[in-house]
Amino acid sequence: MSEPPPARPPLLQTHKSLLERLSAFIFREPENRVELLEALHNAHERDLLDADALSMIEGVLQVSELRARDLMISASQMDVIDISDAPSSWIPFVIRTAHSRYPVIDGSRDQVVGILLAKDLLRYYAEPDFDLRASLRPAVFIPESKPLNVLLRDFRAYRNHIAIVVNEFGGVAGLITIEDVLQQIVGEIEDEHGRDEDNDEIISEGEGRYRVKALTEIAQFNASFNTSLSDASFDTIGGLLTEQFGRVPRRGDSVVLHDLRFEVLRADARTPHLFLVTRLPKRSVVEEFAGADEQRHPA
Repeated sequence: MSEPPPARPPLLQTHKSLLERLSAFIFREPENRVELLEALHNAHERDLLDADALSMIEGVLQVSELRARDLMISASQMDVIDISDAPSSWIPFVIRTAHSRYPVIDGSRDQVVGILLAKDLLRYYAEPDFDLRASLRPAVFIPESKPLNVLLRDFRAYRNHIAIVVNEFGGVAGLITIEDVLQQIVGEIEDEHGRDEDNDEIISEGEGRYRVKALTEIAQFNASFNTSLSDASFDTIGGLLTEQFGRVPRRGDSVVLHDLRFEVLRADARTPHLFLVTRLPKRSVVEEFAGADEQRHPA
């Protein structure tokens, strides 16, 4: 009868347990999103992750936090076609704006009756009895609160590229495209039909709120907002604000300059891309500045 194998000495068991505890402490997994981002940035600093990969991973994490309202084009900025107008009256508009899809309304922007694909207009020139209503694709309506990661999944599942965003009262709040969501992940996507940058740097959202691209020249910004921000060291508003933060700002960061509050709407690991600029009442500038300073320099 063979003898049982000798038991492991208690000392070795203790040593292994100690090593396991030390390894778990040193190589512990992130416990929340903040620690995960810190680990990713540490990996980037050690050249284990390049800037493009880090930017896309951050974009994916941000998409899971955002809602449709955060990226939508507001209703007032939508390029639409009225179904009651003759095609000959709005085809020059389609050529000038050069979108691939257009919401079609019936008198009011709250009455979206469908989506027109620009390529379907070829039938207008080929068919004498062209019927615009029959050429429309169904419009997809989503609430403002819809998470972007869910929206992206739906875009892919149903092969849809555009959705109309509605508010809690059923009115049209804006629209969002699959490109808007993908840009949040991979950065700006430009093509040969992109909109004229000179006309697109600053967009009014109403009520003293503006979307401003980071590449907006400071001189152009000063002319639009009647400000006197210095362009001695930086040419763009993104460069100036990055210097104010003392680091590359992240989405949600904010800072106050003069009577304007700048909030980062879109950014990656290398540079900010888009700001929400809000005019502040004179009496609230001091309070806003104090709050923004605390955010930039947390305890």
